[in-house]
Amino acid sequence: MYPITSREHGLFKQLVKLEKSSRLRRLKGLTLLDGVHLIQVYHAREQIPLKLIVSESGYDHAEIKHLIREFSRQAGIDTIMFSDALFKQVSPVRTPTGILALIAIPTCESNAVDDSQVFCALLEAIQDPGNLGSMLRSAAAAGVNDVYLSNDCADAWSPKTLRAAMGGHFSLTIHEQSNLVQVAQQFHGKVIATTLQATQHLYQTDLKGPVAFLFGNEGAGLSQEILRAVSERVTIPMLGNTESLNAAAAAAICFFEKVRQQYY
Repeated sequence: MYPITSREHGLFKQLVKLEKSSRLRRLKGLTLLDGVHLIQVYHAREQIPLKLIVSESGYDHAEIKHLIREFSRQAGIDTIMFSDALFKQVSPVRTPTGILALIAIPTCESNAVDDSQVFCALLEAIQDPGNLGSMLRSAAAAGVNDVYLSNDCADAWSPKTLRAAMGGHFSLTIHEQSNLVQVAQQFHGKVIATTLQATQHLYQTDLKGPVAFLFGNEGAGLSQEILRAVSERVTIPMLGNTESLNAAAAAAICFFEKVRQQYY
């Protein structure tokens, strides 16, 4: 395997654009997974990448070499080697891990809701990719089925969001560009909004049946339009003088309170 060293190579140009542009990722239906862990989690869900891209120095790492051999043996996946200099320009992190996977983004209807859904999250205008990824990670860990994102959320499939979620994407059905009011109206269980203005707190709320939690923008909170579509409004009680919780922290508390009530 010889390294590609030219910036004019077609795959190099494609990967640089994919790493930087959410519009192109949506248009092409492709994104990049960075690092052995994410690629292993993806593969554990019986998913196969389109290509593996490895750096010249990364190929010397035993873990990366083993992963490449596994994919080559099982699925005949193409592995492309870039020089370290080119790989660094493609990698979404400052210190490249040495391996990337090009994958197809799963297709999913924006507003699809059915009666089998018992645990969902609706996210309105969550704009920080790190926060969004953390919320997806907590959702996956708590057993959430579906996550709906409004059209002004951060890109769920950006490399930064993927890294923050640590593989959570592959346990969830993620609906982007969703009309959250429509989803809330169609969901057959409780739709619960977290808001500082609520008088009822989370721990007074029965979460044993089908539940969809709704979380809003880190600064502005939830819009009045979506608040009119919910079943209940709750707040998370805080003992200190903090004005509010980070959106990802609030989501994790709510998700695992449902887990506690449902199973313990």
